[in-house]
Amino acid sequence: MKNISILLFTILISACNANKSAVENKKEVKEEIEVVEEVQEVVRKKATAANATKNDRGYLIGFANREAFNDASYKYWFDDRYSEYKTDQELIAKLKPIMNDFTIKGFMGTWCGDSKRETPRFYKILDETGFDQDYFELVTVGRNKKTPDNLQEGFNIIRVPTFIFYKDGEEVGRFVEYPRETLEKDILKILTGAPYKHSYDRSK
Repeated sequence: MKNISILLFTILISACNANKSAVENKKEVKEEIEVVEEVQEVVRKKATAANATKNDRGYLIGFANREAFNDASYKYWFDDRYSEYKTDQELIAKLKPIMNDFTIKGFMGTWCGDSKRETPRFYKILDETGFDQDYFELVTVGRNKKTPDNLQEGFNIIRVPTFIFYKDGEEVGRFVEYPRETLEKDILKILTGAPYKHSYDRSK
């Protein structure tokens, strides 16, 4: 009888400990989700607070959104490059299920040939994959790859365009200036964690 009592007591303690661990794990998961949601909300607010303006040389400077490229100074090249680019539909299908797991921060210059080529293509990929563009923050920079309020600071922008991909607030990779293969292939490698180095990554 004594042994049975001890056994029951042991089972009860184990059950209590297991329940406590489950509660603690659930709490940790909830806290992690809340942190991710806070990061995403910050990105969304920045992405939707577009304030880019033309400087005295006609360059767009500051936070920009899609509508900024409707200005006549940019619309002709944006629309042409967007419409002429034919995406790889097989790769688009692979990107669709995973694109919205990430947030994106971009830097481009309306004076830059590479930016004028890749940015419309990038938007086309976002459109076709159904990416929520509230989570794409685009900064337009001057020829020195800076803005007057230093929006580029801390992001190591060496060439434009640069598109930086984040998951849970951590950078997972970046596209810089031109594709290593194609824009879609490069993005897919970044998002799936496949081996990838951007065009100016000299690390071994």
